[in-house]
Amino acid sequence: MGVVIESFVWEPTSSVFAFFLLSTFLSIFLFPYFAKGRTFGTFDHAVSSSFARFQRWFLAIYTLSSVMEGIWSVYGESELASYGVSKESTVSYLCVGYSSSLVLGPLLGVLSDLIGQKRICLLYCVLHFVVGVWKRITMSPSAWFANVCLSLAGLVHSFGFETWLVVEHEKQSQRNDSLNETFWLMTFLESASLIGGQVLANWLADGNVQSGVALSATASLFLSVVAIVCIFRTAKEPVKTLPLRDYSAVFYAYVLGDKRIWFLGTAQACLQFSTAVFWILWAPTIVADGRGVNLGLIYPCFLGSRMLGSTVFPWLMSGQSFPRLEDCLVYIYAILAVVFSIVAYDYQEISTLIVLFCLYHGFAGLVLPLLARLRTMYVPNELRGGMISLSQVPANAAILFCLIQRGYSDKIENSTMMALSSVSLFSASGCIYLLRRWGKSPHQDWHKL
Repeated sequence: MGVVIESFVWEPTSSVFAFFLLSTFLSIFLFPYFAKGRTFGTFDHAVSSSFARFQRWFLAIYTLSSVMEGIWSVYGESELASYGVSKESTVSYLCVGYSSSLVLGPLLGVLSDLIGQKRICLLYCVLHFVVGVWKRITMSPSAWFANVCLSLAGLVHSFGFETWLVVEHEKQSQRNDSLNETFWLMTFLESASLIGGQVLANWLADGNVQSGVALSATASLFLSVVAIVCIFRTAKEPVKTLPLRDYSAVFYAYVLGDKRIWFLGTAQACLQFSTAVFWILWAPTIVADGRGVNLGLIYPCFLGSRMLGSTVFPWLMSGQSFPRLEDCLVYIYAILAVVFSIVAYDYQEISTLIVLFCLYHGFAGLVLPLLARLRTMYVPNELRGGMISLSQVPANAAILFCLIQRGYSDKIENSTMMALSSVSLFSASGCIYLLRRWGKSPHQDWHKL
C-alpha cells in the first residue's frame, strides 16, 4: 500500500489582507474627527493654491517613480536565473550595484544641491528610461549596466524627491503641517506603488520571466516619459549659483562640523543597513525549513504593514502636547532591534516570522517620516541632498562587506547578518538618545543659509 504525501504551500489568509486594508482605511478616515483643531493634510485650506498645486503634481510624480521601482524589484535573481546565471555571478551583480552607490552616491547628493533637485529628479527618470531602452533592445540580462543604473536611480529616489519637496515648501513659506503630512503621504504612496508595481510586473510576466522583463521595460519607458512630462509641468526651478568651493565650506561647517547631524546620519545609515539585510535575507529565512511558501503573497503583507505604520504619523503629530520626536525614535529603534534579535537567535515558525517582519515594516513606516521631520529640524535644505547621500556611505559599505563575506567566502551566516542588523539598530537608538541630549529645544527648525 503506497503512502501519499500531500504537498502544502504556506500562504497568508485573506483575513490578513482584510486586516491591513481595514486598519489603514480607519486610521486615515477617522483621523480628521479625532484630531481636534487640526485639518487633514491635502485638504488644509491654509495651504496656498500654488503649493497645493505643486503638492498634487509632486505626489503624482513620486507615485509614478515608486511604481517604476516596484516593477524592477520583482525581477532580479529570477531574471538572472532564467538566463542561467550562477549564484556567484548574481552576488557579483549585487556587489557591483552597491559599489556604484558607495562611490557615486555622495557625488550625486552634492550634485543635487548644486544643480537643483528638480534636475536630479529628471535624472532619476532618465536612468529608468535608459534601463528600459537597454533591456528592450538587448533582450539579455545586461546585469552590469542595468544594476548600476538602477542602483543610482534608487539612490536618487532616496533623497532627490524629499529635498525637492522641502526646498519648494521653504520657498513658498508654508506651514510645517503641510510638510509633515506630505512626508507620511510619501511613505504611504511609495508602499502602495511598490505593491502596484509588483502586481503589474507579475501580470506582464504571466509565468514567462523573459517576456515579462521585455514588457516591464516597455511599461518603465512609458512611466518614465510620463514622469518627465509631469516634472516639466511643475514650476520652474531657479538656476543654482553657489560655487563648489563655497558649498564645500558651508557643508563642512553645518554638516560635518555638527555632531547632531552625525548622530542623525548614523541613525539613518543603521536603518538603511537593516532594511537592506532584510530584503536580502527574508525569503531564505522563511523557506529555511524546506516547506513551500507563496512568497508573492507575503511581500504585500510587509508593504501593507508599512502603509499602516505611516498612517500613525499624523496621529502622533496631532494635538497640542505630542511627544518629542527623538523620544519616539529611541523606543522605536529599540523595538526594531529586538525584532531582529529574535530572528537572529533561533529559527521561528513561518507565521511567527511573518508577524515579526510585519512589525518591523510597520514601525519602519513610522520611522521614515519621523526621520524626514528631524532632517527638516537639523539639516539646512540647501545641504540636504549631500547629507542624506553621505549618510548612506557607511550603510552601503557594510552591505557590500556582508555580501562579500557571505556570498564568496561563506565566513558569516545569515543569522550573523541579522545579529549585525540588530546591533546597528540598538546603536541607532543610542544615537537618537544622544541627539536628544545635544539637540536644540524641541520642534525648532533652523536654516542659517
